[in-house]
Amino acid sequence: MNKIEETWNRINTHKGVEGIIIIDSMGSAIKTTMDQNKTIEYGSLVNQFCEKAILCIKSLHEEEEIVFIRIRSQNKNEIMIAPTEDYTLIVVQNPSEEAS
Repeated sequence: MNKIEETWNRINTHKGVEGIIIIDSMGSAIKTTMDQNKTIEYGSLVNQFCEKAILCIKSLHEEEEIVFIRIRSQNKNEIMIAPTEDYTLIVVQNPSEEAS
């Protein structure tokens, strides 16, 4: 098993993880554990969000790059995003399940 598969499996077995998606630079899914509709929804919205966040950081600190973003809503899910130039890793988890 290669390192990517090992990492994928390790993340997928964490308590509370509801889905993992890897998208390309256009927001299209490369690999996912979520259903097609959720994958398309998360992929598109996260891709747009990352583009805006990257522009924001670049305008504030020209030399900086985003390596990780964590978004936690009050009542629902937590979305963890690790963007790179070629692909973006998205992990959706229920933080209340993680703490149990």
